[in-house]
Amino acid sequence: MVVMPSTQDLQAPSLPHAWAETPTEYHDADWLEPRAHRLAFADPEFLLRRETRGIRFQLEMLKPDLAQTEAGIEHTVVVFGSARFPDMATAQDRLQAATRSCQPQDVAQAQAGVRNAQHYENARSFSRLVAQSCMCLPDDEKLYICTGGGPGIMEAANRGAKEAGVASVALNIALPHEQHPNPYVTPELSFKFHYFALRKMHFMMRAKALVAFPGGFGTLDELFEVVTLVQTRKARPVPILLFGTDYWKRLINMEVLVEEGTISKDDLKLFRYVDTPEAAWQVICDFYQLDIRPAKPASAAHPPAEPAAKN
Repeated sequence: MVVMPSTQDLQAPSLPHAWAETPTEYHDADWLEPRAHRLAFADPEFLLRRETRGIRFQLEMLKPDLAQTEAGIEHTVVVFGSARFPDMATAQDRLQAATRSCQPQDVAQAQAGVRNAQHYENARSFSRLVAQSCMCLPDDEKLYICTGGGPGIMEAANRGAKEAGVASVALNIALPHEQHPNPYVTPELSFKFHYFALRKMHFMMRAKALVAFPGGFGTLDELFEVVTLVQTRKARPVPILLFGTDYWKRLINMEVLVEEGTISKDDLKLFRYVDTPEAAWQVICDFYQLDIRPAKPASAAHPPAEPAAKN
């Protein structure tokens, strides 16, 4: 005979959570044999079959969405850019070492590193400016920095938010050479994806603006995916900012697309060129009619932030 407890917790779910009700051996990863006897959702070999790919799509869509909703993050400013750009201090150290080596090729490479390090510092300042400015907004209106979670420009953006004392999101990707989250990501908001498509969809789901710093194939892929979604009206218009006018205009001659009739002249209005953190943030504020100012100037001196523990 089942004995009912004398009191009940009103908040307790009527149906227990599946994981809480599974035998202890599942929690310890001591899988029962034979395989057929395992619970389907606790059987990794089954979940990783080709035939269950659709289920993995659903899980990869759902997990980051639920976590961000629970954290109160509904609006993001997505920052794209090269994973290869160092911070200025690192770049200058490399230049000094290259100069001592007296190898012209090493010196030229280190000099390029110093030039590109300015993009890192701009991304860092921009993200700090956004984070500081949004502190005065109600929780349901705050904008949070979101990146791909890796090094370079992504690290710079997460770092700027951390220096402002504000959480930031990272949507990392599992790659053959393994990309680890940068040390400035908020650990509980650092998500890892297997599928590029699901990752890019998550970038767009909460994006209220996208800022593309100089980058390579990955940055171009992400940029043109967003531009195409807005152009085809699959996504609502948002500020799409190309940071670093000289880089982007040397890389891509958008006017050629108009001249050849492959896009309309109005399509050039889908994005803007900007060259300073303040100009980028002003475009976003104007688009949403936000009249907010940072708690302190974005260019103010600040001590280096301590890296967050890697998760």
